[in-house]
Amino acid sequence: MAAARNRAGNGQQHRRRRSEAVPYVYGNVAAQPDMEPDYHEQSPERPKKKVSSQVRRNRKLALHMNSAYVIFLAVAAVMALVVCVNYVELQSRITDRSKSITAMQEELANLREENNAKYNAVMDSVNLDEIRDRAQTELGMVYASPEQIVEYENPATDYVRQLEEIPDDGVLAQSGKRNR
Repeated sequence: MAAARNRAGNGQQHRRRRSEAVPYVYGNVAAQPDMEPDYHEQSPERPKKKVSSQVRRNRKLALHMNSAYVIFLAVAAVMALVVCVNYVELQSRITDRSKSITAMQEELANLREENNAKYNAVMDSVNLDEIRDRAQTELGMVYASPEQIVEYENPATDYVRQLEEIPDDGVLAQSGKRNR
């Protein structure tokens, strides 16, 4: 126990001596030491291992490249370059098309907005009650009575082109397709 105290006391004395040897520096700049420690002296040098001649020969062969390997590497590098160039070109085309799609979408939105504005202006300018009143009072028009309404079947399409009178039975002749 006394030995432990003695060791602790020696460490404190050593610290005191060390702090007394280096003066305290005021401020925020640290002073450069007078000499730099030699790190080589602190670490023990490793003895260099002797390398056998077979290992040296293998290392030389590993560093040597034959012509087939060089050609393979050149072809691989050219192929990688071609793939990279095609990729960049494809990305460029995608970017250009994306920009043109965005521009067309903006143009479409502007045209739709314009169309809706014009449609609303036309619809606001037309007053159906006013048209009905004018047709009935000034032009003498009346609603059709049930006897005047003729219903007919047009089996071909929904589009009607009336070139002649509608028959009384309400069925239009369709080039022999319907026989009644």
